Amino acid sequence: MAFKMLLVAVLTAMVMAASANRGHDLNVLKGTMQTLARQLMLQQLFVEERIRSDGDSGVKQIRIENKGTRSFFSDSITQRSALAIHDHSNYDRTVGMGELIVVLNGVEFRTRHNDYKLRMPSRNSKTYNAMEDLPFPNVPPSVRSKQTVADQIKEMREYFRAFKEQNTHIRSDYKQYFKPAMCYLEGGWTTNTDTLEEPFHSDRHFLDAAGWTDLQRKIRFTSYTGSKSLMENYGFLPTTLVDVKNGTPVYAQWNYRILCNPIKTELGLGDFALVDDLGARLANRKTMDQMSLTKAARFTLNPTHSSHQYNSTTMHGKLDVRTYGQGIIDNIMQEIPGKDNYPANLNDHDFQRTEYDMKYSNLTLLNTGYYHRWLKYKQAGDSKTHTLFRGYSDQNLWTAQTTQSQITPRTLRQCHTDPHTHKRVCGDIASRYTYAIPLEIIWLTPLLKWNPYDLAFHHGPSTLSPANAVDANGRDGGMSHNKAFNGTRSDAFYFTPNDFFKPGTDVTREAVGVLDKHGQVRSVRSSGTRIFLPHIEGVGKVRLRYPIAPAHFEGNAVYKEIDALKEMVMHMQDNMKYFERPPAVETHTVNQTLVINPNDEHFQTSNTTWNNPGPHVHDIYLNQNQYHEVTRGKNVSVYTTVALGHQHFIQMTRDPHNHTIFIITQCDKHPTCPGGHTNILTHLP
Repeated sequence: MAFKMLLVAVLTAMVMAASANRGHDLNVLKGTMQTLARQLMLQQLFVEERIRSDGDSGVKQIRIENKGTRSFFSDSITQRSALAIHDHSNYDRTVGMGELIVVLNGVEFRTRHNDYKLRMPSRNSKTYNAMEDLPFPNVPPSVRSKQTVADQIKEMREYFRAFKEQNTHIRSDYKQYFKPAMCYLEGGWTTNTDTLEEPFHSDRHFLDAAGWTDLQRKIRFTSYTGSKSLMENYGFLPTTLVDVKNGTPVYAQWNYRILCNPIKTELGLGDFALVDDLGARLANRKTMDQMSLTKAARFTLNPTHSSHQYNSTTMHGKLDVRTYGQGIIDNIMQEIPGKDNYPANLNDHDFQRTEYDMKYSNLTLLNTGYYHRWLKYKQAGDSKTHTLFRGYSDQNLWTAQTTQSQITPRTLRQCHTDPHTHKRVCGDIASRYTYAIPLEIIWLTPLLKWNPYDLAFHHGPSTLSPANAVDANGRDGGMSHNKAFNGTRSDAFYFTPNDFFKPGTDVTREAVGVLDKHGQVRSVRSSGTRIFLPHIEGVGKVRLRYPIAPAHFEGNAVYKEIDALKEMVMHMQDNMKYFERPPAVETHTVNQTLVINPNDEHFQTSNTTWNNPGPHVHDIYLNQNQYHEVTRGKNVSVYTTVALGHQHFIQMTRDPHNHTIFIITQCDKHPTCPGGHTNILTHLP
């Protein structure tokens, strides 16, 4: 944007000068203007090349909501929550994800608050940005065939037990009803620089601006003042100068979207391994196993299925530390099409070479319309087969070619010697590419379709008159006939029986009442996408969302050294031979396991079912002095953790009549917390 303003200012001055001197040579003016435009394009190229050499394509930062006495208490790409993920399970297809700063092929940008939908590219149409809903798994026939809800619950629990334990002996067909989807972020330079283009739908957020210029003006203001859009609906999406044609500057606008792809590649929970984001782990006071059971955990995929060790408690395998070529993640990303959608069928023959697919041992043409990061190729006149990584040093540069005119092309003049005439032949070629990185893998379950109480689903709030709407007349999901929701809809997505989950463990108190078709109040919970399901009787805690986004800083040369040092220190016995001077440690000390033993007492607020800002809880941590005061019946003032962009300042104490209960006595200077939290706190282990 700064380059654009500079160019306009200089051109204006030059035109004024030319008007003052009518004898000025217009050809000189045109040449000067083109030279200036070329310099601006080279300046933008320099910025992108500098970012490319600083790290890989990946997530760079989430919004800071935590700080402390050491730098690792502050958010990076995770802290309390990896990639700022959260739940909006009262929506049918909404996946909670906050703002991100991302780098794709040297282009750094900042998203709005995402809260994306479970949607995928069109399977039948090549229309630009054509999308369709991601298909949900069916309910197992053995569940549907049960005559009572209680029996359906028992059978459904067995399917979840089979999924968590990855055990076909429990239910041999469980994999048919637990389907993984790769949700990814895609970006590219677009030709639409005039009207603001919302790239993907969100039930809760949008780019709040009249146009690209207005959006950039708002970003400049908020960056200058350090403020933000209260609804987090701004994003920094850069504009760049790409060409000058007949004296007219040509610009391109960066844009992005988040979509999902149903995974066909074989995938199990044991293929995941926990990434040790050590700073976040220390800030959260968690051991490795404890960290994997929090929403701050970030994962990676093992290269192959052959060497993992699955742990059903933590619901992931063990990292196979080694170099590798074509891995599971490559196979999954190559299932994802670029802007030509699933009908894409393209081949790239730039630089007189033919490109082949790394998945196959033979020479199978590579469909460049799908995302890939490396390839085989043969050069014209050369019998050898070579390999090539996309980019110079970016291990996460997944690219896809497209024919869409809305994507800005890059042109190149190529020359070669004709093998028959032996004359030099030149011609221009133009290619259009977009880029993508994986964000998270979400396991879709039968809960998305399971409706054992046969509750009515209304397709949108406009289908009912205001008097008969789901939440009309003050209906808020209470358990009475007058307060229960009158059916369900996309933003009141409650179908799962409360009894499906373990009794007495509803620490978030999130069950609501919904009237069935006969007017009976049913106690149900939200059925949308969650990070973790509530505790299921006989099953336990089940994770459904696995953030696997790469970090931009992992491609930095300094970080690679730090990562190697971390590997040596954290696995000292395995790497003893690599130390220049091996540590002098007694054997029994080496064999001990380091366990972080947090002294803080952990509390949690109740869940709220209000749609604004949405279902959420807050955590409270008391040090031992504060906890001692509370147990003596005194009020202690403390801030909660941040959830959905806000936090509370509370006073809490122990209930004088029941010493097992802890209560909020004041919240933000009010008797109760806004947003629907009760005054009862849950004391967690």
